[in-house]
Amino acid sequence: MLENDLTLAAMAEALAKSADYRVLRRLVRRETYTPSDGQTTKTGILLDVETTGLDQQKDEVIELGMVKFDYLPDGQIAGLRDVFSSFNEPSAPIPPEVIALTGITNEMVAGQRIDEAAVSSFADDAVIVIAHNASFDRKFAERYWPVFQRKAWGCSATEVEWRKNGFEGSRLGYLLNGAGFFHQAHRAVDDCYALLEILALELPATGKPALVALLEQARKKTMRVWAERSPFDLKDSLRRRGYRWSDGSDGRPRSWYVDVEESKLDDEIAFLKTEIYLQDVEPRLQTLTAFDRFSIRA
Repeated sequence: MLENDLTLAAMAEALAKSADYRVLRRLVRRETYTPSDGQTTKTGILLDVETTGLDQQKDEVIELGMVKFDYLPDGQIAGLRDVFSSFNEPSAPIPPEVIALTGITNEMVAGQRIDEAAVSSFADDAVIVIAHNASFDRKFAERYWPVFQRKAWGCSATEVEWRKNGFEGSRLGYLLNGAGFFHQAHRAVDDCYALLEILALELPATGKPALVALLEQARKKTMRVWAERSPFDLKDSLRRRGYRWSDGSDGRPRSWYVDVEESKLDDEIAFLKTEIYLQDVEPRLQTLTAFDRFSIRA
């Protein structure tokens, strides 16, 4: 068996040196560790939920995965601290398309409940929670476990400029392939392990881990600009500029809106004045930080 492994490793090494081939290796989970005494670190959590659907108010969590890790002041990941993984039985059978996507069956979740006290204890010492689609995961997490309402959150899909670093997209599997790995996708804790390696990846543009870029962006304030009562026939102009539609069903205004960095607020208001309303306008503004960004409360 060892001889076969060595042969395969040699073949993979040879292929990797050729310009005609790319080699993907199965992602091997990092081992947990104990930080050295006196080592200055902060603790973060990578979080992923699998759900019965995409409706953040009605659908239910069927699996929660978390990986707790420590990182150094320079953004280098020091190591993996702990892992949490648990199923939750929903109130109705899991839709067939979700079973096909995740591999999670009704039999696997039968009788299972995610312990709220265990989740709170696991997340208590984390200074940031990171998800690869935080606008999705945070809303579900806050519904089930109030501890996440008090945490700062970051989004590895939107708060790292992947395209500027040579990636054609921000899907987790694609980024992992770009780093030379593959994994079992759409299982919560496996996606967390994959995300850990993505955040440890040095970005070509900076030579620093992707985690550094994410943390820098997460610390910034952003402004949410609401284009209320904008002309219907200009909706495509708003969409092209990055505006999204809120239908008002969650208590927010029924309006187009966009999130911009604080430094770009004047440019955004100028766009609305000259391209949308054709007059002076004082749009509704919200200031967002990592503590309320991506939250349903925002």
